[in-house]
Amino acid sequence: MGNLDWQKSSYSGDAADCVEVASEGELIRIRESDDPAVIVTTTKAKLAAWLQGAKAGEFDHFTA
Repeated sequence: MGNLDWQKSSYSGDAADCVEVASEGELIRIRESDDPAVIVTTTKAKLAAWLQGAKAGEFDHFTA
């Protein structure tokens, strides 16, 4: 894992506690800016499926 171009949402502003993502080929790396040593790795297809499920409310029961 070389030098990755980590990006965060423009909505985060200067907040130190936000989610950052980086793309490396077919892989997506995800980390929290306040703990950058812990990195979750997934694929573009799996992340897209998860986002689609989240938008459809598939995980809403976790917060109820």
